[in-house]
Amino acid sequence: MHKPDIAAKSPFAVAVEAGKDYFWCSCGKSKGQPFCDGSHKGSSFSPVKFTASETTTVYFCGCKHSKNGPLCDGSHKLLSL
Repeated sequence: MHKPDIAAKSPFAVAVEAGKDYFWCSCGKSKGQPFCDGSHKGSSFSPVKFTASETTTVYFCGCKHSKNGPLCDGSHKLLSL
């Protein structure tokens, strides 16, 4: 499996709306981070659907190495960038 591009060295804080679907970029190539823009086409990556259970702020992974993708788990702190 290929490694994703690191889009950011920190998470993306996003205000989400309850019941709304969001599609997180897992490849790191999207120009509209943290969301998918189709840049993964032709690769082994695909977007990850996230449905907000409540209206709040969530932290989407920017480094693309989170074990809890699409949400940040602090993995960016362990990467040698």
